[in-house]
Amino acid sequence: MSAEPIQLLTPTAAQRTLADRVREARIAMGLKQKTLADRSGVTLATLRRFEQKGEISLKYLMRICNALGRLDEFDQLLKPPPAASMAELESRVATPRRKRGSR
Repeated sequence: MSAEPIQLLTPTAAQRTLADRVREARIAMGLKQKTLADRSGVTLATLRRFEQKGEISLKYLMRICNALGRLDEFDQLLKPPPAASMAELESRVATPRRKRGSR
């Protein structure tokens, strides 16, 4: 039986942290909110709400990160853990993936 991972952040705290990091990246690049909004194709109101409250859709977050040159960092999210053995690695490749989840 595996133990559940301990999470140090709540979803709300993680949102705030991400919003703070985006704001810091924008400022470090010398961009005003309006400039980043224009470059990303996100409305100024959406960008402001994100930076203030951490609320944004994934679609718009991707656009903002792309405009900041940071989109590649999302590649690391939710990757499967490294295989513990060669057999486990082979089973990942050989096992067909389910098309739908169980009910």
